[in-house]
Parts: sequence; C-alpha cells; structure tokens
Amino acid sequence: KVNLVLEVLGRGQDYHDICSIAQTIDLCDTLTNEPATDILFTCSEPELLESNLVPRAARMLQERCSISSGAHIHLVKRIPWAAGLGGGSSDAAATLLALNRMWRAGLSHEQLVALGAEIGSDVPLFLVGGTVLLEGRGERVRRLPNLAETHLVILVPHTPSPTGKTGLMYGRLRPEMFTRGQFVRAASFALERGGHIPEALLFNVFEKVAGDVFEGLTEDRALLGRTTGKIAHLAGAGPCLYALLDSERMAKAAAAQLLELGRRAFAARAIGADRTHSDSL
Repeated sequence: KVNLVLEVLGRGQDYHDICSIAQTIDLCDTLTNEPATDILFTCSEPELLESNLVPRAARMLQERCSISSGAHIHLVKRIPWAAGLGGGSSDAAATLLALNRMWRAGLSHEQLVALGAEIGSDVPLFLVGGTVLLEGRGERVRRLPNLAETHLVILVPHTPSPTGKTGLMYGRLRPEMFTRGQFVRAASFALERGGHIPEALLFNVFEKVAGDVFEGLTEDRALLGRTTGKIAHLAGAGPCLYALLDSERMAKAAAAQLLELGRRAFAARAIGADRTHSDSL
C-alpha cells in the first residue's frame, strides 16, 4: 500500500491518533499454504523468520477458532520490508483470509478485520482493500470510492531503516506538525467527485522528519523527480518513495531507467478491493 494522505491529529495516552487515506497496490509477496499437523513457517529471506506477523496470524486464528489442523506456510518476499509499504501486514492479512478458508474456520469478514486489528494496526486495511480511510491508530477502516486508474513507480532508497523505525518517526513529530484532518476531508471529497486526488492534497506528515532519519533521502527524492518529472512522495513512515504516473508504459519506463542506474525500483498500479481479495485466495 501507499498512503495518499497521512495526517496525525494528536497523541493519546498509548498511541498517536491518525487520519489517513491508503491505497492498495499490486506489488505483492507470494504465500503458499499446505495442510500440516502443526504451523510451520518458512521464508525466502531467513532474517524475516523471527517476529514475523504471518505465523502470529496463523496461531491467533488457530487458537481463536479451536482449530486442530496446522499449515506449512511459505513466504516469498518481493515487497521491501520496513519500508513504509505495509508488506508484513499484507502478508498477515492474506494468511488470515487463506487459512480461514483452508481450515473452514467460518469467521465472517467483520470478525477477520477485528482479529487483524489485534495483530497489527495496518492489517485491517488489507482485509478491506482498495481505497480506504484509516482512523484511530489505523485499525478503524472504511472503504472510500475507488481511486481512478493510477500507476506508480516506487524507489527503494539505499539507506536501511533504523531499528524501531515507526516509533522513532512518531517520536520526532512535534505538536505543531499535527493537523485536523483537513487534507483527508478534501481528498475524500475529490474521490467522490471523480476518483482523482489533486497532487497538492497528497500530504504525509512524516515528510517533515524523514530527511533527519533517512540518510540520502533528499538525493533519492531528486532522482525520482528527475526520472519521472513528477513529485516524489514518502510511502507511509518511509523510506520508500513513490511517484504517480499517467500510464503503465510510463511507470515501467521510469522503473527500468532507475534499474539501469543500479537502483531498486518497481512499477505498480492501484487495485480495488475485489482484486486485493481475489489474489489472496
């Protein structure tokens, strides 16, 4: 996913109160599930075996529904991790959808969304999919009118994410950076009127602090701008950057140009809820 708009309204006792419009995209990992006597999780990236949301989601579903069956779950990573794209949360959501069906657990969509919120703040948005409004800590999700056909190019910066990146980013926000939801309201109105969000409304509060956390991000932003002729936007809490382009051809050409320069980049497009869920089963 990318956050088209990401505002922080204030800080509560335990978490920051956000208001955001997120969009699911077709950049994805691959998960396979096979029946087994216990839950076995393997991954193409060994460093992601620990603290992964996928086995956590499987075990929570198993325990909540008193399931005696297990599953061998294998994850092939493609989405950059700890990069602001929600890859781990999307994998957890896909796991819930797939195992609910394979185990015949019988949870409704609303029950899966509630369970997803216990696993992680971003998991519910992937269970809804498409263009969505996020509120609270991100666990309250409401579907919005679909974004019109939109293509993106995503640039993965060289700089690694620091440990505890998301908490670090929130910790650097100051009260004067908080907003009142005005960008989300204006963008939602634009979606209702025609499915497009003007570039001027693509706001992300973390843009105000990202340059202090991710070394070289200013240069990466300039590179993406030169390559696409568009404004580079921060994905979530970063450090990935994205630009919105007018066609698939333009997105693929920009990604290819960045790859020729030795950079990691992807062409992607926005997808609706129907595509998000059909690809997860």
